[in-house]
Amino acid sequence: MCPRFQSAMDILGRRWTGLILRTLQDGPRRFGELTKHIEVVSERMLSERLKDLEVDGLVIRKVIPSTPVHVEYSLTEKGAALHDVLAAIERWAGRWVEASAPADKPRGPARRPTR
Repeated sequence: MCPRFQSAMDILGRRWTGLILRTLQDGPRRFGELTKHIEVVSERMLSERLKDLEVDGLVIRKVIPSTPVHVEYSLTEKGAALHDVLAAIERWAGRWVEASAPADKPRGPARRPTR
């Protein structure tokens, strides 16, 4: 397996990363806007994932000096380059993924406990 592909999948495979990146494709957002838009993610997890994406070079955190101080998140050029990838996943999901299936739902048949 190509190490670059594996590294990319490690980044994109983190929980909530796709939702965050997809939301930021619509333009810069403040933290509060992100929490309202991505309701399924706790504030703590969102904050952690945004820090990870910043370290990965996909998201920029911009502090806007005002009273009170505002923080805005946006995609870097590297993050914006994922547009076609995320659009392809969205098209695939529209065709193959049931809308009512929760993300935490176990996949496949239930396993019986071994004795």
